[in-house]
Amino acid sequence: MDFLTSIKQKATQFQKTIALPEGEEERTLIAADEIIRENIAKIILYGNRHNILKNAKSLKLGNIEKARIIDPVNYDKKEELAKIMVEMRKEKGLTMEKAMEELLSPYYLSTLMIKNKEADGMVGGAVAPTATTIRPAFQYIKTLPGISVVSGAFFMILQNKSFGENGILVFADCAVHPDPNERELAEIAVASAKTAKSIGGFEPKVAMLCFSTMGSATHKMVDKVVNATKIAKEMAPEVQIEGELQADAALIEAIGKKKAPGSKVAGKANVLVFPDLNAGNIAYKLVQRLANAEAIGPVLQGMAAPINDLSRGCSASDIVNLVAITANQAAGLY
Repeated sequence: MDFLTSIKQKATQFQKTIALPEGEEERTLIAADEIIRENIAKIILYGNRHNILKNAKSLKLGNIEKARIIDPVNYDKKEELAKIMVEMRKEKGLTMEKAMEELLSPYYLSTLMIKNKEADGMVGGAVAPTATTIRPAFQYIKTLPGISVVSGAFFMILQNKSFGENGILVFADCAVHPDPNERELAEIAVASAKTAKSIGGFEPKVAMLCFSTMGSATHKMVDKVVNATKIAKEMAPEVQIEGELQADAALIEAIGKKKAPGSKVAGKANVLVFPDLNAGNIAYKLVQRLANAEAIGPVLQGMAAPINDLSRGCSASDIVNLVAITANQAAGLY
């Protein structure tokens, strides 16, 4: 069974409710129909009910009526949600009038429904830019306790199964935070371990990557990784986290034994944490192109509830896959 099929099958066990704010959009409707048909998750679609059902009929989709359809214009709990918004952001000057206006946006409405425990996660961005999709989450969902930074992880699926977890590696941060400090880098490591376990289903072995292995070089950039590793271990003593490690020492057992004897992670790492976004983004793209690896993501991590962003060039199958991942994330958070 391949990785994505496994994720979909796991999602069917959890039956999480995932909000799709772009409910009238064609790819979203095709994806929702498949998700419902395969029982991957419960779906909320946002938009005008008449338009959604009309579009579904024209696409010959038979399962859309099984979704919960919410029109932001006439949703009857908007005032209740607006009160939550005002309470959280009254110091920012948010008024009831402004909150009610913002709830006309399906991105705000879906996010506040997650806040109010009416949904477990959200997938958007097929139409809107990233800022529109995730800004409400930063304002109202916030980050997990002990986590101050949101990061983006990729599951890298390699043809060479000798690396990582039978060819699967988690790379982070490859998408969000340009230059994390020591504490933030530690938080990214802990969040990435959680992502590996909740979505990948494997025990994380986290390598904090650097151009030095266990003191082989001295530099302030090395110090950052060394100190981040110490903080990460304090944050999650139950997780195997080691550093600083060079990439070859992290991935190849013979080199790991030579450069970091006695390490439980060196040569066996399945989660690679990069020291900054330059390194992470370059690395995942190089591996994707040169090794012909499949890059699944970015999966946003660190949020108190899973909010994930699509590329505007995504396919319906991309939406299905990200909904399955989001459902697995939700199951791992609660």
